[in-house]
Amino acid sequence: MNNIIYCLYILVLLVSSSIYAEEVEEIIIKADWREAPITDGDTSTFVLSDNEIKAQPIKHFENLSYLIPNLNFAASDSRARYFQIRGIGERSGYLGTPNSSVGFLIDDVDYSGQGGIATLFDVDQIEVIRGPQASRIGANALAGLIYIKTKEPTEEFEASSEINLGSYNTQSAGMALSGPVTKNKDVKFRFVVRQDQSDGFRKNLFLNKSDTSRKDELTLRLKIDFELSETSNSKLLLSSVDMDDPADIWTIDNSLNTLSDRPGMDSQKTDTLGYKYFKKFDQFELQSFTSTTDTFVVFSYDADWGNSESHAPYTYDYFSETLRDRQSFNQEFRLVSNSNNLPFSWVLGTTFLSLDETNDRQDDGIYGDPSDPFGPYESLTISSSDYSSNNLSFFGNIDYELAKDLVISLGIRAEEWKAKYSDTNNENFNLSNDMFGGKVSVSYLMENIGNAYLSYAKGYKQGGFNVGLGLLGQVDPNELEYDPEYLTNYELGINSKISDFTDLSFNIFYSQREDQQVLISTQVDPNDPNTFVYLTQNAAEGLNYGFEGSIDTQLNDALSLFLNLGYLETEIKNWASRPDIEGREQAHAPKYSFSTGVEYYFQENTSFEINFLGKSGFYYSDSHNNKSDSYVLTNAALRHSVDNWVIDVWVQNLFDEYYSTRGFFFGNEAPDFIDTLYRRHGDPRHFGLSVRYDF
Repeated sequence: MNNIIYCLYILVLLVSSSIYAEEVEEIIIKADWREAPITDGDTSTFVLSDNEIKAQPIKHFENLSYLIPNLNFAASDSRARYFQIRGIGERSGYLGTPNSSVGFLIDDVDYSGQGGIATLFDVDQIEVIRGPQASRIGANALAGLIYIKTKEPTEEFEASSEINLGSYNTQSAGMALSGPVTKNKDVKFRFVVRQDQSDGFRKNLFLNKSDTSRKDELTLRLKIDFELSETSNSKLLLSSVDMDDPADIWTIDNSLNTLSDRPGMDSQKTDTLGYKYFKKFDQFELQSFTSTTDTFVVFSYDADWGNSESHAPYTYDYFSETLRDRQSFNQEFRLVSNSNNLPFSWVLGTTFLSLDETNDRQDDGIYGDPSDPFGPYESLTISSSDYSSNNLSFFGNIDYELAKDLVISLGIRAEEWKAKYSDTNNENFNLSNDMFGGKVSVSYLMENIGNAYLSYAKGYKQGGFNVGLGLLGQVDPNELEYDPEYLTNYELGINSKISDFTDLSFNIFYSQREDQQVLISTQVDPNDPNTFVYLTQNAAEGLNYGFEGSIDTQLNDALSLFLNLGYLETEIKNWASRPDIEGREQAHAPKYSFSTGVEYYFQENTSFEINFLGKSGFYYSDSHNNKSDSYVLTNAALRHSVDNWVIDVWVQNLFDEYYSTRGFFFGNEAPDFIDTLYRRHGDPRHFGLSVRYDF
């Protein structure tokens, strides 16, 4: 059936011969120091517009990430918190240093390592910037940056709403209101509320429940803009995202039917306060960005994935729970030049980021073999930890016009990181790193077409420590801490508007990883799934290279097309501690990734959209050599609009493709506990109806 659909897809493109087409809207990049057309950019940037986001029935970044080449994610339980760009990025965050390789910003607030809260109702634009962003962000953006911009308050009153009903008891409703507060419109507001609910895609056969992996997610956001004077203004942000999501995902037989008797939770509640201030002077603008976040996470799971009946005649019952409380404070000052009539423009600034995190963990369990007269054996481990870190950085950027249409850009950042850690097991760490990175690029601006660029960038990520290994005595004390990782990236690309109807971008990149941080895991007691310990070490070298390409075209009045491709080669090199995986590909780094689709208008107000999303197989981990299978997902929607109403009938994963997003390899079945590959099933076929109304 898939092959038939693909042939029809190609046929639609071939039969299109109309000459006239509507103009493709210009894309403006908003994550950089200044807003600018994407055709002026000197980096590989993928953009999803508000119309593309609106068209997605499930409003979460995890679902849209399939559209973006060379972007992957690791979802263990509920929502994906961790992303990988070009094969670089964390896959979990159970213990140790909460570092991030992929920056994650929403409205300029840093949520790196907390991507699960990225609900997408009333979002203006998403930008995924691939490659190190040391000069722009610093230590949290070794591999790149995901930047989400929500809609701003408006001078005229407007409102939008959406209702979504679907299979698996999917129910969503959201509303956004925006407009002036005062008559002279110097105070404006935007208020957003959104509730998303679903039973999830698992059925617990033991408890006879279909909602043990449900989604129950509430988003609240208030923005207020103040025009203080002709030269100054400020923006206030208040937001709260409450994701009350149980976690009952993993199964012994890799199916959608769980057997857990004690389902866990993967919930997160994050409250945010943000404040921006802008003051214009003759030669520059002062910009101040202040934000604070308060996050509470409950991460728990049934570690044995079963119950008394499924494990009989053996007694096997383990549970783990972590309560995580994280507070962050971020202050950034920028001076951004107004040098419109000068051959150069500049940015100077400083950033301070503090992070405080506490973790309270409890693991309990019991194991008994009926042939053992001394059993069963019970265990209970309770621990608490405190972590704090401060990042202080100074940065600058200069763009200089060497000649007409030829611009050189130089950006640098120096950063100091200090961290402290202590826990009830008497483990203590006190670390600090001084890091330096930046970027140099040369851009050739082609009038009315776009630009070609060549860039050299060096990014970095702070070091860290390993928790729990020193107590076991299994690791050399010198390996309890690890050093920063550096990434040097060379890139050649083009961002072009071929015509009023077609946008094209293409780039090739070559990245060298120095002191690459590689995570492996070990199960200390094969009878106890709560005894996993995690070791991060610096491999001597890593290599990542490939290309990305995108085309978006309006073929005629009735037909539009997009095609996005990514190719990635990775290699782990010269790792003395693990010679068995030297030369192997890195984990969660699929060699091929693509998304393509068409939208066809049968008549002025009715269209059909179909897209195909695919990835090649990838290694699940650096701890073992198991790989996922390649897959292609098919999504479709029939859309009809009347006045301000838009009605969508949609289906995701049309052919119910089995695919996996994560894999663990260990023993979890009594009594032999043979190492087995357990895979996390991706979302099966689901469908529904969406109704939007704007007024």
